[in-house]
Amino acid sequence: MDFRIIIVSIIVMILIGFFSKKVNLISSDDVETLNNIVVNIALPCMIFQALYVARTSLFASLSILTLYMLICSLIVGIITYLILKIAGWDSRKIWTIVVCVVLGNTGFLGYPVTSGIFGAEGMIRAVFCDISTSILFISLSVILIILFEGDIRQALRKILIFPPLWAIILGLLFNIFSIPITTVGETVVDYLAGATVPLIMISLGLSLNIEGLKNHLLEVSFASLMKLIVFPIIGLAVMALLGITGLNHTIGLIEAAMSSAMLCLVLAINHKLDIDLTSDCLFTSTLFALVTIPVFLMFIV
Repeated sequence: MDFRIIIVSIIVMILIGFFSKKVNLISSDDVETLNNIVVNIALPCMIFQALYVARTSLFASLSILTLYMLICSLIVGIITYLILKIAGWDSRKIWTIVVCVVLGNTGFLGYPVTSGIFGAEGMIRAVFCDISTSILFISLSVILIILFEGDIRQALRKILIFPPLWAIILGLLFNIFSIPITTVGETVVDYLAGATVPLIMISLGLSLNIEGLKNHLLEVSFASLMKLIVFPIIGLAVMALLGITGLNHTIGLIEAAMSSAMLCLVLAINHKLDIDLTSDCLFTSTLFALVTIPVFLMFIV
């Protein structure tokens, strides 16, 4: 499908969520419930489905995408930290920005874009890119606990019961060992997986806060620059060094160009970072990504 149709469709679904909140069709109080449905039920089914039906022969070659995303995140995270540290920013504000730059929306936004344009072949590659996000989420949780004295038992518990992580593990195991889930199971997973994209887009629309454009202008501008421009440019360099080509290269660049992840807000809340700044970074990077992602797509599709 033409990527322009996909992008326009995504924007329309996001606007449906945004204006539904504005006219009180859906209350802003429902955002958390909808996000929980997406993260805990629909998204894990989409991940499981992609891994369950994928060719196992692809797994070894696609693991390079996970490594690639981890390397990019590490490089951009270090650069961001050093710039803000030299500038003398407060420690919590620095880590708020670092989290928003390092964690990409490889699932919430990446899955709809890649699967919509490239189908199952694009989706499975997006999943391997998104595995890095789960690894980074766990790593950042541990780092923030050490830095800001969070409750390590609560954090570890949330990590261990994180549904998308288990969807990855079970999807791989069920595929590798050819474990059947019966026709009923496949049908249920198909239905729930199919609901993921519209729910994600509506959830994004409900989560957007227009105040993000005028609050924390310097901070969100810097975060958006690092996430949407610097990150994918570094991604191109890393893929050249790793010898990533073909569809892997295309999906790798698309995922590197994603906005900040919704999981950033989870880390901000759990570890007492700047929640308002995190929300503003999420809104601004998501808004600008709807412009920058099509620009990157014009050069690679």
